[in-house]
Amino acid sequence: MSERFFLYDDTENTKTRFVSFVGENQRYDLAIVKTDRHYGKSLVMNMQGNRFAIIGHDDLEEEGYLEYAFNINEAEAEELKSFLQEII
Repeated sequence: MSERFFLYDDTENTKTRFVSFVGENQRYDLAIVKTDRHYGKSLVMNMQGNRFAIIGHDDLEEEGYLEYAFNINEAEAEELKSFLQEII
C-alpha cells in the first residue's frame, strides 16, 4: 500500500449555526459554518438538497451563483440571498 500525501491536515475551531425556515417557495434546512479557513467566507450547507458552497458577500452579489451552487430557481435564490445577507 502506498503512503498518503497530504496537502494539508488541519484542525480548527468553528462556529456552526443550524437554521430551518420556510420561505414562500420552499423550506430551507441549512448549516452555516464560520471559520477562518476561507478568508472570512462561510461554508453554507443545504441539508435538504445535499449541496454546499463557500459564500461571502461578494458571492451573494454574483448573478446566478446561488442558483448554480444550490440547484435552485431564481425565486428560491432570492429568498436564500435575503436570509444570507443578514447573517454573512
